[in-house]
Amino acid sequence: MSTTAFLLILVSSLMHALWNLLVKQSHHKTVFIWWMFVCSAGLFTMTLPFLPGVFPRPDTSVVLLAAACASCFVLYHLFTGRAYRGGELSLTYPLAQTSMIYVPLWGGWLLGERLTPIGVGGIALIILGAYLVQMQHLSLAELLRPFRSLGNPPVQAALVAGFIYSVGAVIDKSGVMRYSPLFFTYLLVLFMLFLMTLNLLRPRYRSQIASEWRESRLLILVSGPVMVGSFLSFRYGLSLAPMSYAVPVRQVSVLIGVLIGIAFLGESCGRIRVFASLLILAGVFLIRLG
Repeated sequence: MSTTAFLLILVSSLMHALWNLLVKQSHHKTVFIWWMFVCSAGLFTMTLPFLPGVFPRPDTSVVLLAAACASCFVLYHLFTGRAYRGGELSLTYPLAQTSMIYVPLWGGWLLGERLTPIGVGGIALIILGAYLVQMQHLSLAELLRPFRSLGNPPVQAALVAGFIYSVGAVIDKSGVMRYSPLFFTYLLVLFMLFLMTLNLLRPRYRSQIASEWRESRLLILVSGPVMVGSFLSFRYGLSLAPMSYAVPVRQVSVLIGVLIGIAFLGESCGRIRVFASLLILAGVFLIRLG
């Protein structure tokens, strides 16, 4: 994994953790995320005339890839939201991260990626760290608790979310390899905004749109550039690195999220979180070497 790709994905991880912090501080989170995409799309559109060159006309395959990718990521957010609303975070969060199990499989099977033993070891450590970070204590019973609850709808939703994200990652990688990462990101943001707008047309959300803007205007305006930075840096990194490495390395955002929670939200940091964070760091280090 090249230094440039590695640094881009680390920047993306930081930006990803920051916009999730902004979402956490909002009132109506579904509406806030929609406003965030409105701001991101607007900022992106305003900068297009100042970019060097012209907007390359996408062919049908690129448009379809962007639409499919957007659909996967929107579905991922919907299923994770459903899992979090109906189940405990410590139960559902680890299972929503199972995309990292599928991603190396898709990378080898569909994209012909080849991983080194060191890289595989790094992926395994990141998966374990992401799994442990929400555990209440380290024990066999706690480790197996999510899998003992496979019949629960929230657990099933979390597993579906992980699988859908892995499919979206494959489509994402195909898109940035076929088309400019900058303009593919723009298409992706537009399609995601369109799909989210369809969701917000439901009566339950209409009264929340204006109120969320009044209550969280500053957070929304800050979140737009942060999200654009997260999206762009990840897709440029993805275009330069194997997908099987890029997606796990982005889990550094989990570690950054823990640190932000401790520093700014007053959350506690138990020994299990410290241990999980060290596992993620060790995994990222091995992937950099691999």
